Amino acid sequence: MSKTTQERLLAAGLQMLLERGYNAMGIQDLLAETGTPKGSFYHHFNSKEAFALAVVDTYMEEVHRGLDQALTNPNRAPLERVRDFLELSAEKYRSEGNLGCLLGGLGQELSVINDRFRVKIGQCLATIAERFAVCFDEARAQGDLPPQTCAQTLANRLLDCWEGAALRSRLLRDPAPLFDMLEFYFAQIGSARDVNLQHNSVHNSAS
Repeated sequence: MSKTTQERLLAAGLQMLLERGYNAMGIQDLLAETGTPKGSFYHHFNSKEAFALAVVDTYMEEVHRGLDQALTNPNRAPLERVRDFLELSAEKYRSEGNLGCLLGGLGQELSVINDRFRVKIGQCLATIAERFAVCFDEARAQGDLPPQTCAQTLANRLLDCWEGAALRSRLLRDPAPLFDMLEFYFAQIGSARDVNLQHNSVHNSAS
């Protein structure tokens, strides 16, 4: 099935925003890339800002498809599901030339100067963290995390680490920072779990 004009514009805009950022993305370049008349663009989007915000929505639809695929896999433990999603994301970034996360890129470029983007991107990142937190809650209930673990805090920290590693990956044009971060982060989670298990074992023995 052929794409509609709106779908073609959004797909091309997503790639341009990843490659160039918001300020360097020209509407004329977008129209030339997609063979779209100027009037058709403004039929669908009343401004460049409205278009870029729609691209973010399109990007998040893709993110949620990936989250649905990884985080609801009944054959994987909760912590493994979270790591699966991030490893798949890292591989996707690699396939796109290590351009990283659109949310992180636009957030760094625009959050100080444009409140609409600051709020929008903040909401998108919070939504991703909330989905991680559901898995962390499940992991805690299964004993894979200490009982005192705050799932939301752990999810927020993971996302913060991920976005920092994504920036490093973009700068280096190398996915290694993403995979290194995942190794470090999940090793720390494993250490916390092991310490908790040892503590409980000693406590039960003393009782």
